[in-house]
Amino acid sequence: MSTCITSENNGKSYVPSPSICLGPSTNCLVQISRDCSPISKGARLIRGRALKERGLVNRWIIAAAGVLLQVALGAVYAWSVFVTPLMKQFGWSRQQVTLTFTIAILALGFSAFFAGLWLNKSGPRIVAMTGGLLYGLGVFLASIAGHSLPGLYLTYGLIGGIGLGFSYIVPVAVLVKWFPDRRGLITGVAVGGFGAGALLTAPIATRLIGSVGVLPTFAYLGIAYMIVSVFAGFFMQNPQPGWKPEGYTPSATQAAQRSKRDYSLGEALRTWQWWVLWGLLFLNTSAGISIISQESPMFQQLAGVTALAAASMVGIVAIGNAAGRVFWAWVSDLLTRRTTFIVMYALQVVLFWIFPSLHSVALVTTVSFVILMCYGGGFGTMPAFAADYFGSKNVGPIYGLMLTAWGFASAFGPILVAHMRQISGQYSGAFHLIAFVLLASLVLPLIVRPPKDVQVPLAEPNTKAATAR
Repeated sequence: MSTCITSENNGKSYVPSPSICLGPSTNCLVQISRDCSPISKGARLIRGRALKERGLVNRWIIAAAGVLLQVALGAVYAWSVFVTPLMKQFGWSRQQVTLTFTIAILALGFSAFFAGLWLNKSGPRIVAMTGGLLYGLGVFLASIAGHSLPGLYLTYGLIGGIGLGFSYIVPVAVLVKWFPDRRGLITGVAVGGFGAGALLTAPIATRLIGSVGVLPTFAYLGIAYMIVSVFAGFFMQNPQPGWKPEGYTPSATQAAQRSKRDYSLGEALRTWQWWVLWGLLFLNTSAGISIISQESPMFQQLAGVTALAAASMVGIVAIGNAAGRVFWAWVSDLLTRRTTFIVMYALQVVLFWIFPSLHSVALVTTVSFVILMCYGGGFGTMPAFAADYFGSKNVGPIYGLMLTAWGFASAFGPILVAHMRQISGQYSGAFHLIAFVLLASLVLPLIVRPPKDVQVPLAEPNTKAATAR
């Protein structure tokens, strides 16, 4: 008994059994039979497409590869361990060294937008692999040109940052299509890998700097980043248009939060909601990244620890960045995205206000951990927020352009803190200012509403839906 895949039915008829084989036929494109006859390359491609449509081949493999890719990219968050060694070796100021990190994140934000447009045309694999190549190359070249500030800015900052943006947007845009049933959680897991990057890199980089020096460390890390990123990027691919898990139907709460159609980039930009989401991401990122850019020297000053101990604290706090992306994304599936941002903003107002008065290792680490949970929560929640309001089809360019908020935040938060610290010798002025800004910004998640073809409840958890998960 066999079934034919004919040209009339567009090659979509097949027998869903793992024991079947594809064989030649004289009256159809491909015959599916149980005799395991030799198959052609074309037959294998059609069978692969059929399996891909059913989600049996790539869904979880792609998710794992996406996390691995984000871990490699997230190593950029370990930048603070390079700050003091570069200042001591070359006599540069804290602001000059911090500008390297600022350029990298600024380049990430803008290149992610162009990457989103490119992956819509050429597919995610080539974009992810190109990004991994540029990222590793930029860090490696910093070992050669990093003895001068312009060289460091060009290599680690600009080239590495462009590579970061190209690769970063890909898992986010791909996984919201593969996991419509777990949209918030899966984007949180994907970008959670980015937050975890510093956890692995900070202690390794600190030991390498101590043994071989700061510039050779860039060479070793650049090669490692390139290998891991290009390998993981190879697995990035989209499902067939309209694909969804077998038997999946959105719950009433999920349906109420989601657009009934896919917006183009131009349509999204003509809504005020897009700009409010941009503002939410910018302000949340400015707060958290001001901590990340100064972690090691800040921990040494506030808690009175050594550079090696501070590096360990950086690694611990990085867990918060990663965990927050998963935790708050999961919470947003239950409480709605708006309510999640309200809670994160209010929590950070209190923590930034009390932070400068803390001096014990345990308290400084704990408060930094929670702040970075909120920081990571913004990145874990916002891709699903954008997909809810504007659809998943064009989430690459729509969220990619939204990531320019990350780039601008990298110029605002770290430079503000470094400048005020340079002038006063303390962090209190900058942190209290951030607390005031976040308090005033609570109005944004309170007023934001979805486009008029979507109606979203503010915060009514769906108990049945949560239990089903």
